[in-house]
Amino acid sequence: MSPSPKSVLVVANPAAGTYSREMAHEVARRIAGAGTPVELAVTERPGHARQLARAAGGPGGPAVLVCVGGDGTAHEMVTGLLAGREERRAALLVLPGGRGNSFYRELWSDRPWPAALEAALSAPHVRRVDLARIEETGELALLGASSGLAAQALTSVRDALGTGRRRYQTAVARTMIAFRPYRGRVSVDGVVVQSGATVSVLVGGGRRRGGQFMPLPRSVLDDGLLDICVAGAELPLRDMVRLARDGSHVGRDGVVYARGRRVVVERTDGEPLFFEHDGDLLYTGSARYTLDVVPRALPVLAP
Repeated sequence: MSPSPKSVLVVANPAAGTYSREMAHEVARRIAGAGTPVELAVTERPGHARQLARAAGGPGGPAVLVCVGGDGTAHEMVTGLLAGREERRAALLVLPGGRGNSFYRELWSDRPWPAALEAALSAPHVRRVDLARIEETGELALLGASSGLAAQALTSVRDALGTGRRRYQTAVARTMIAFRPYRGRVSVDGVVVQSGATVSVLVGGGRRRGGQFMPLPRSVLDDGLLDICVAGAELPLRDMVRLARDGSHVGRDGVVYARGRRVVVERTDGEPLFFEHDGDLLYTGSARYTLDVVPRALPVLAP
């Protein structure tokens, strides 16, 4: 399916990690230069991108929404889009303006954003990708969710030195110093795939997280399945982090890889589970989270 956009709303987040005002205006200029009516909206507060995307789904709204921001901005816009009526759901084009830009890279690899925008304008192709819904909160995950090391590292990101991907790398290194595996259990479609000492559980969606790690290298965005990678304590922690950069941790001792439609992640020692989705920690105090695939829920512009 290759519709030509009748109008476009560009949503730019000035708080995103690598946002520049020049890029946002250049995106709008290029779209207008292609003969498409365009509006540029700059977010003013957390949650504003979600509100703008939801409002755009009303009657007479734009055919395409463009996200100029990071994975957090993309997540906000996705939740806003999916809150509206499906028959009026605009397609989403994500451009890189954040630290990790994992979702952009999932779709466009390392293609520079001007080339991605040109492709989307000249030969738009809509791909409908899967999402995950967290049963306990009702929230949607775009890139995926995790527990253990990856989730715990988020508590250190704000205080870590550096910018962009280096900042997350520093946070992971800092978390590793005092990190201890937790007692956990993971079930996929009702079958226990891992039980015992757990370093991390990744569930998704996309292959990449944090812009530099590939914990789910076999994931396909629109196959109707969630990919799951569980790392136990058998593989040394530093080796796990190093190997996860290119996906070569899969197949190593203590690493379980599975696919399914429903995933239950639990902590079995009575303590709350560190759990995040799309970079946001959940502070529910729960020891259990359940994720269900929402197949082909999100229309995106992609190659």
